[in-house]
Amino acid sequence: MAKAVILATPQERAVEAARQVALVVSASLFVALCARVTIPLMPLTPVPLTVQDFGVLLVGLMLGSRRGFAALVVYLVEGASGLPVFSPSTVGLHGIAQILGPTGGFLMVYPLVAFLAGSAFERGKKTFARGVIAAALAQILLFAGGLTWLYFYTHSLAKAAYLGLYWFVAAQVIKVLFAAAIATRWRRERS
Repeated sequence: MAKAVILATPQERAVEAARQVALVVSASLFVALCARVTIPLMPLTPVPLTVQDFGVLLVGLMLGSRRGFAALVVYLVEGASGLPVFSPSTVGLHGIAQILGPTGGFLMVYPLVAFLAGSAFERGKKTFARGVIAAALAQILLFAGGLTWLYFYTHSLAKAAYLGLYWFVAAQVIKVLFAAAIATRWRRERS
C-alpha cells in the first residue's frame, strides 16, 4: 500500500502540484503520439486502426483513475481546440468536428476508459491478471461508447458493429495484453 506523504511547506506543495500537472499533460501528449501510429481502413470503415486507445489504456493503468481521467480530459480539450493530437481523420475532420464525427464516440469516452482501467487496477495487488481484467473492462467501455455513437450515425446496430468492432477485436486483445504487461512491470519496479 502506498504511504501518504505529508508536504510541510507551501513550496513543497507547489512543487508537487507542478509535478502532477506535468505528469497529466505529459500523459495527454503520450496519447497524442500514439494517435500518430495509425492504419486507415477506408473504404471499409471511417474508424482507423490506431495505437491511440493503447495509450489511453496504458495511461489509465499507470497513472490511476484520477490522473488518468484528468490526462484524457486534457487530451480532449487539446483536440477540441484544434491541436493535432487526434488520429488523422479519414473523412477530413479536425478539432471539435472530429469529436462529433464518426469516431467521436470513442474519443468522448476516453476519460472514462482511463478512469475505469486505473480504478480496477489500483485496487489490490498489481498482477498481470488484474491488469488484463482492468484493461479488458476499459476496452469494453470503449467499444460501448464508440458503437453507441456509430449506431446514432447509421441507425443500425449491425452497421455500427461492422464499422467499429469487427475490424478491431484482434488488435484490441493485443493492446490489452501489452498495456497490462507494461503497467504491471512498471508498478512492480516502483514498489
